[in-house]
Formats: sequence, C-alpha cells, structure tokens
Amino acid sequence: MKPHTNQLIGKAILDALPTRPLDSNKGNFGSVGILGGAPGMTGAVLLAARAALHLGAGKTYAASLSSGITLDCMQPEIMLLDPSQLLDTALTVLAVGPGLGQSEQARQLLESALKNPAILVLDADALNLLAASPDLKNLTLARTSPTLLTPHPGEAARLLACDTKTIQRDRPAAALQLAEKYCAWVVLKGAGSICTGPGKEWRINTTGNPGLSSAGMGDVLTGMVAALLAQGLEPFAALQLAAYLHGAAADALLLQGIGPVGLTASEVMLEARKILNQRAI
Repeated sequence: MKPHTNQLIGKAILDALPTRPLDSNKGNFGSVGILGGAPGMTGAVLLAARAALHLGAGKTYAASLSSGITLDCMQPEIMLLDPSQLLDTALTVLAVGPGLGQSEQARQLLESALKNPAILVLDADALNLLAASPDLKNLTLARTSPTLLTPHPGEAARLLACDTKTIQRDRPAAALQLAEKYCAWVVLKGAGSICTGPGKEWRINTTGNPGLSSAGMGDVLTGMVAALLAQGLEPFAALQLAAYLHGAAADALLLQGIGPVGLTASEVMLEARKILNQRAI
C-alpha cells in the first residue's frame, strides 16, 4: 500500500500533547510501570523507565526479574519494585517486555499483566511469548483496557506466523493484520514505522535515520509510548507522537554531528524531551 499525503505523520502531531496547566501536579500525568529485565538484560528495563520519566510520566516504576536491584543511581526518581509489587500497584500504563526473556517466570508475569486493568504496552519478548501461546492470545483478546503492540518485523512475523520478507513486502497490510488479529493498537517499527489500530486507519512515520539501529532504541520507544499514554493521549495519537519524536530526535542529533554511527538510546530520549518542550516556542 502506498501512503497518501494525509497518511504521513508530520510535525503537527506535536500538538497532540496539551500544554501543562500552571496548577498541575504529578498525579495529573499518570503512573507508568515497566516490567522486564531478566538477568543480563537489566539495562533494557531501566532505559524504558528512564524514557517514561523524561517524556513526562507523573510517576515511574520499574520491576526487574533480576534480583537485588533496588536503585537506579542515574535516575533515583524511578521507583524500583519486585515484579509482584509492580503488578499490585495502581498504574495508568503497564509496559511489559524490555529485556523480559522467555522463561517460565516471564510467561507467568505476562499472563498476570494481561489480566491487569491498566493500559498495556507489549514489546520485545512479551511479543515473542504472546506469539507462542494461544492462551496468552485469548487473554489479550479478552482485555477491556487498550493493548498496544510495538513489534519490529521479526516479532511481527512471529505474531502472524509468517516470515519477515512477507511483513516487509507490505508493511501497512501487516500492521493492519496485527491490529485485527490481536484487537490492539500497533506500531510496526522500521524505516517508516507504521501506526495503526482497530478500524483500518494507519499512518507512516517519516522521521529517523540509520543511527536508530542500535541497542536499546526499542526500549526507549516503549517508555515514550507509555509516558504519553499516561498523560492522557489516546493510543493512536500516543503511537504517532512517540514514533515521530523518536525519529526526530535522531535527526536532530545527526545535525549536531552525533551519529549515525554510535548514536545511543540514552541520547535519543533526552533529545526527544527537548523537542517536545520546544514545540510551543
């Protein structure tokens, strides 16, 4: 499917997030929980949580499957819990998947997350576990709160039981099929990320460059999506704004001589915050 002009995500999406009132407080901007971080992959859950914090979530929690992590020394604002505590916390948005792994513990936690009333964002190994389990798919379809999926082409192929070439051959069609099959809002990541959801409407993002081809970028995008949802954006708008900011930040850094080689996810989240705050200037 070739996009029409009105299917391109443009700078106007920056206006989707309202300006904050002077008398606001952290309770106005929601609470985000990030669940993941199997042993050896703690960085993924911390990157997602830091992105949620920097993109404006009122309160940010993180839970890692790795034991003994009680403080993020770089971002002490993030409240670190164990997974069971996180799932018992009242959250606006719960994001599951960054560094989650595919252990039996991970599968059980995902099952519990699918029963959680919060808006749910699924990424990385949460998607791989979902693709492998009809029971988890049925729980996804039974949810009454919004579910958002953030697959790259390989994960999308597993979710649709096909190969990556099939996904890449018609990316809008693949994204629409994912939305229908899982009754979910979807961003199919890649060069020209596709945002869609139930109802056949879709948009393609035109920001970004090869600097985004590095570790942790997907984790940061997940945290950004979660933060925007927590601040009240509807799923379709949150996906579009996050995709746009993610790519626009990489483009802005490239103009500053940072990247594409060696661009880091941590740099992207900070530049995305800058762009979001400058939108009214």
